[in-house]
Amino acid sequence: MNLQYALLSDSSWHALTNWQTPDTPFMSFEFWQALSDTGAIGEKAGWLPIYILIHRPNDIDSDATEEALFSSKLSSKQIGQPIAVMPVFVKGHHQGEFVFDHAWAQAYAQYGLDYYPRLVTSAPYTPITGQRMWLAEGEVLDADILKAAIAGVDDIAKQVEASGWHGLFVTPEMAAIAHAALPTDIDIEMALNSQANGEAAKPIELPILERQGCQFLWQNKHLNQDSQPFADFEAFLATLRAKKRKTIRAERRKVAEQGIVCQRKCGDAITEEDWQTFYHCYVMTYAVRGQQPYLTLDFFKKLAATMPKHLMLAQALDVNADIIASSLFLYDKPDSKNATLYGRYWGALGEYDSLHFELCYYQGIEFAIEQGLTYFDPGTQGEHKLIRGFIPTKTHSLHRIYDARFVPAISDFCAKDRMHMAQYREQAFEALPFNIDNMLTFNDSGF
Repeated sequence: MNLQYALLSDSSWHALTNWQTPDTPFMSFEFWQALSDTGAIGEKAGWLPIYILIHRPNDIDSDATEEALFSSKLSSKQIGQPIAVMPVFVKGHHQGEFVFDHAWAQAYAQYGLDYYPRLVTSAPYTPITGQRMWLAEGEVLDADILKAAIAGVDDIAKQVEASGWHGLFVTPEMAAIAHAALPTDIDIEMALNSQANGEAAKPIELPILERQGCQFLWQNKHLNQDSQPFADFEAFLATLRAKKRKTIRAERRKVAEQGIVCQRKCGDAITEEDWQTFYHCYVMTYAVRGQQPYLTLDFFKKLAATMPKHLMLAQALDVNADIIASSLFLYDKPDSKNATLYGRYWGALGEYDSLHFELCYYQGIEFAIEQGLTYFDPGTQGEHKLIRGFIPTKTHSLHRIYDARFVPAISDFCAKDRMHMAQYREQAFEALPFNIDNMLTFNDSGF
């Protein structure tokens, strides 16, 4: 398939065709527009966006293969049939990414080289696995589309002199396509072994390197053979060992004994006052660490205005009915494939025993059961999720390093890191709290 690409600095491509609904709310146009409108992405934020528009050639002007970087609106004469768009950010920092390559930057610095700028494809500030391209209606991600996207990445990297590209929290499908269609660290290892055995050195193409991580995902189903969704929270607890059930019930009881009551609101039921109080709580999460939040109150209000059907706010109220903590979730439409609840933003105005577990996990589990959602992704990190029934799940990120001198060492790092993370996931799996009737067999391929 002969595909071409254009590099754009704005979202004019939205109007060029009909686009598929993304697999998570974090790749929706509304979410990205809120990020852009409130300055969360953009040059001042250190997230300078460039969009790689992949299209089939236009017979009228088949020589127009690439547009100039930071081009403005495109005409139909310049673009054939749009099929996909991949966002790339030019960054001079690592903030809001959750896959860390600081050691690589340090290695560059030790040799007097600049690791910045670097290129990143991700859902900004969001450690959620999902598609990293917008696809036109009727299109499916394949090797040709991915190769065209990587050609666009290489073009951007050459123009801005980037050290590398990092595709974060990509889907297993995208990782598999990259592994099959492009050189990988395995090819690097084979080439180096051949050279070590005295064979003639062969040119080594720049590879796509893969790192794998671990997050914890709750499933709304009995883990025995019937695999039926849970009827309620107690049905979920019944799948755990007695000691773990007792611990969770005790945590929930501690919250109630402090005179705290929790409630949930969705969409348009969340009031202006609720948003003000939520943001006060959210800011406190950063303030205790001496940091400033990435996102503004205006950002959340724009989400409320443009995508209310994807929002759920859990609130904790004290004996005076004052809100003392808030947790904001996003969620997929219940009838969508693999519909998921996403725990994202939390904060409290004080210290309360077990309240974080109640508001961020147990309220989420109850809501997922009530709505018939398939999964609950509570966010990155934390063995404390594991012992509450969240299952260790493999994550994927893709990396491309442009200085060939660093490729063998970073390739080796990625290979060893994957082995380490595979061992971690297996060990974490063994610590799951399920009883004998709901024991799982370890399967590192994901769900």
